[in-house]
Amino acid sequence: MADEPNIYALLAAEPDDLLADCQVDTYRASGPGGQHRNKTSSAVRLRHVPTGMVATAEESRSQHENKRRALTRLRIHLATRRRRPVDPAAEPPAFVLDCCFSPRSKVHTSKAPRQMQVGRKDHRYWLVVAWLLDLLDACRGRLSDVAAAVGISTGNLTRIIKADRHALTAAQQIRRKHDRKPIA
Repeated sequence: MADEPNIYALLAAEPDDLLADCQVDTYRASGPGGQHRNKTSSAVRLRHVPTGMVATAEESRSQHENKRRALTRLRIHLATRRRRPVDPAAEPPAFVLDCCFSPRSKVHTSKAPRQMQVGRKDHRYWLVVAWLLDLLDACRGRLSDVAAAVGISTGNLTRIIKADRHALTAAQQIRRKHDRKPIA
C-alpha cells in the first residue's frame, strides 16, 4: 500500500487542487427537467485518478453547480469508503485538536472533557470524520474508546457522527463488522 494516496491530505486540499487530480466528464443528463434538460451538457462525473473513486452530479442545470456537488460527493466517498490504520494511543492529529476546546467551568478539573465543534458545513468536517472512522475501526467499534482517545464525551462524538447520514452509515458498518450494536 505504499502507492496509496494520503486520504487526509486529499480531504484537506483546496477544491481546485482536488479537482486537478480528477478526470472531469460532462454529459447530457436524462430524466425530468423539461425541454432545457437535454440541451446542455451540464451533468458532471469526476473520476479521482489516484484512488479510482467516482462521483457524479446531474440535478442542476448549471455545470458549475454540478461540479461543486460532485466534488463534495467525492470528499464523502474518500472519507467514508476507505479505512486507514491509526494508533489509538497516539495523540490526535492537529486537524482534530483544532476542532476541540476546553469548556470553561467554575470548577476546573484536569479530567474535564474537551468539546469538539465541527459541523457538516465546516470545511474540516470530512477530514475529521475520516480520522474518527479510522479510529473507530482501530478501537474495534467502541465509541467510548474513540471518545477517550480524543478526550471528548461519547455524546459529543455521536453528535458529530450523526450530523451526516453518510458518516453515520459508515460508522454503523464499522460497528457491525466488530459485532457491536448500532448507534441509536
